[in-house]
Amino acid sequence: MHSREWTRGPEDAVKILSFVLVALLVALQYPLWLGKGSWLNVSELDRQLANQRAGNARLKARNDALDAEVRDLKRGLEAIEERARLELGMIKKDEIFYQVVPSAAAAPSPASRANLRR
Repeated sequence: MHSREWTRGPEDAVKILSFVLVALLVALQYPLWLGKGSWLNVSELDRQLANQRAGNARLKARNDALDAEVRDLKRGLEAIEERARLELGMIKKDEIFYQVVPSAAAAPSPASRANLRR
């Protein structure tokens, strides 16, 4: 019996081979699921890339609008005049400015005026 303990039969060899193959399969699958280039990591990077592209598109639209405004300002006085009127409240020489003041019925209440002052 002592010699029987050291010898292995074919079923033992199949068990060992199965274990080795499973271990090899797990070793090959580890980088795919949990390593640096794993599926989880790639999907997270894809999400970050989509967010960055959306942000870039917003910034490009803003830059295009600013570029058009700069070209307008460089090209003619109409754009400068429009900005002066809208943003600074300026009027031309010999121009009459009328301000319409709402009547007492349409005027804001004292409480809403206090909110406006804040």
